[in-house]
Amino acid sequence: MLDINFIRENTEAVRKMLRDRKSDADLERLLETDNQRRDLLNKIEILRHEKKESSRRYGEMKQRGEVDEALMKAASGIGDEIQKLEEQHRTVDAEYDSLILAFPNIPHETVPVGKDDSFNRTERTWGEKPLFAFTVKPHDVIAEGLGIVDFKRAGKITGSRFATYVGLGARLERALINFMLDVQTMENGYLEMLPPFIVNSKALTGTGQLPKFESDLFRLDFRDYYLIPTAEVPLTNHYADEILPAEALPVKMTAYTPCFRSEAGSYGQDVKGLIRLHQFNKVELVMLCRPDESWKQLEELTDNAEAILRKLNLHYRVVTLSTGDMGFSSAKTYDIEVWLPSEGKYREISSCSNFTDFQARRASIRFKDPETGKNRFVHTLNGSGLAVGRTVVAILENYQDSEGRVIVPEALRPYMDGKELISGII
Repeated sequence: MLDINFIRENTEAVRKMLRDRKSDADLERLLETDNQRRDLLNKIEILRHEKKESSRRYGEMKQRGEVDEALMKAASGIGDEIQKLEEQHRTVDAEYDSLILAFPNIPHETVPVGKDDSFNRTERTWGEKPLFAFTVKPHDVIAEGLGIVDFKRAGKITGSRFATYVGLGARLERALINFMLDVQTMENGYLEMLPPFIVNSKALTGTGQLPKFESDLFRLDFRDYYLIPTAEVPLTNHYADEILPAEALPVKMTAYTPCFRSEAGSYGQDVKGLIRLHQFNKVELVMLCRPDESWKQLEELTDNAEAILRKLNLHYRVVTLSTGDMGFSSAKTYDIEVWLPSEGKYREISSCSNFTDFQARRASIRFKDPETGKNRFVHTLNGSGLAVGRTVVAILENYQDSEGRVIVPEALRPYMDGKELISGII
């Protein structure tokens, strides 16, 4: 959530930001309701003071044995007027909350301005694209040929865009989860968490999924419960409504969770195979830090996510998302995109973002600044470390051989009992 003081003082900059981000947030109405609620609060405070004075004077007169009917009536009238104004304030305040929650974060000055992903900027690449002496197969063909992923039976159980991993397919997924968690906890200093996979609307509002993106979520009927779209939600909200000691920062958390998304609007090749499932596994990285450290931490967090691909020897690139392509809550996002030979293009496998104090304001996560003694909002960051299913996709495609088998990356072999080749279910 943006600071209303910033919006008041930088109205033109906010108006430009909304254009750059293709946002339909209503700036004029927000400013209007902000003025209305402040005006109402001022009137209420004046009347409360008048009522307090009337009550004091009436009490003094009563002690002297005097009765002033006009004063009693005036005090009663003031109380009625206060009640009326408070009701108006609640209505205006509710509209104000709804309006300000629709405002996206302010992009960092280094974010390229553009309407879509064609304006994204490539920052770096790592590794080389693999060369094949045969026609490469897409991951879903490889997986079904080996029998390690079953889309048809998963569809029978649930519906389209679900998958059942079988045998070495399930083992590969589990190996990747353990490998990713071990790297982040043992090498990069993250604290492993196992959070709830169900959250309430307050948590989703805190991280910015609600109210704007409710259609992307799976809600449980008759309860204020949602399946998590990402572990970012429970991990960030772990410290909601708390004031952390400065010495506890940065907080670095990682977690494996399943994730659930409706993936509305995806189409074509995206809905085939493991690219855009309604349920998928992910290892998430979340940081809470001091504001003056967050841009350095974004580089560190992104490198921590990249480390997984480097250890798996998978070619990738890092791009900075443009204003028209970045997420609602983000001030800057790096997408890590892995190379997929069958498509001849890069695919996102991780997004690493700095949200500055945008989520912390919504979730009320603060720290005690030792220099001023005041409470300040932390900065929050998160990134995938990595999307597990998409990492399976990258391994199947980049490590395939001419016989449809898959070589197990060396870094994963200790997690698969030394298995070097996937040539079937077991």
